[in-house]
Amino acid sequence: MPVLVKDIMSKPVVVIDKNKSAKDAGALMKKVRRGYLIVVDKNKGIGVLSDSDLIKYVVVTNKKASDVKIKDIMAKALITVRPNDQIIEAVRKMKKSNLHRLPVIEEGKTVGIISLTDIARTSPEMLDLLEYRLQMKENPVILTDQITSGICESCGNYSDDLRDTNEGWICVDCREATEA
Repeated sequence: MPVLVKDIMSKPVVVIDKNKSAKDAGALMKKVRRGYLIVVDKNKGIGVLSDSDLIKYVVVTNKKASDVKIKDIMAKALITVRPNDQIIEAVRKMKKSNLHRLPVIEEGKTVGIISLTDIARTSPEMLDLLEYRLQMKENPVILTDQITSGICESCGNYSDDLRDTNEGWICVDCREATEA
């Protein structure tokens, strides 16, 4: 049975008003021991602020944290997942967007956060598969057989029946999906 985002996401969601200062955000992050806040305007999520944003826009630029408004340094693009999404979908979105955390949205409300740490903590086997896949990319195996075992380059799942196609080494399910 696949692991769903709702099974491993972090709750409760920590929010901060867009008009608060970077100093307020840093203090809140320290207090709740989180490096990620949902930025709200009238209790509606409008962006995200990470500890990296504070470093990039306040520390590195040598600005006074109490003078910098969150609305000026937050990331406005919200890339999200739903509670019933599989964690592999969250991982794909994180990888594609180069993010470490995603808000979990249900019926327009932020109900949690999923991070790479959450995934690593609850799915050590996922890390093993990712490490195996990385090793395969770094040291490609020269195969003379038409069928092999490994990670499908389409869905990322392990299969004992990978076949080399134009899209790479693809499992039975992905081959059937492309043929249909």
